Amino acid sequence: MINKLDNLNEEVANQIFTVFQNSYKIEAQLIGTLNFPPLLRSAKDIENSKTLFYGFSENECLAAVIEIVIENKQLDINSLTVDPNYFRKGIANKLITYVLDKFYFSEAIVETAVVNTPAINLYKKHGFVEFKRWIPSHGIEKLAMSVKATL
Repeated sequence: MINKLDNLNEEVANQIFTVFQNSYKIEAQLIGTLNFPPLLRSAKDIENSKTLFYGFSENECLAAVIEIVIENKQLDINSLTVDPNYFRKGIANKLITYVLDKFYFSEAIVETAVVNTPAINLYKKHGFVEFKRWIPSHGIEKLAMSVKATL
């Protein structure tokens, strides 16, 4: 079941933080880095965030989180994380489908590491195409992908 998460609630922010930490540790290994900026984000940062969080829960346990921002008809997917205990169950796919169907936007954008093939393939499945590559100051090569809305 997918629900909006109240990240202003300390307990909910801690649940989001736990999913982020569990997922991003695996992603850091996949990328081959110890210095992975998303792992530095605290539960307090999540609690204070102005972004929107949606979660997929199974048996009352938060299994996955998608974080988005919608501004000027642009939907930005800031993060999409699945707890490793729930990998390979199609949950990330469900969360992407949910936000792409639920919100009015002209374009959706997401960024990920160039070496994160599973994420890239998942976004391609939803029609996202690469439009930019760069190396930020942390040194992990990234790419940006976008999809136009089918209005």
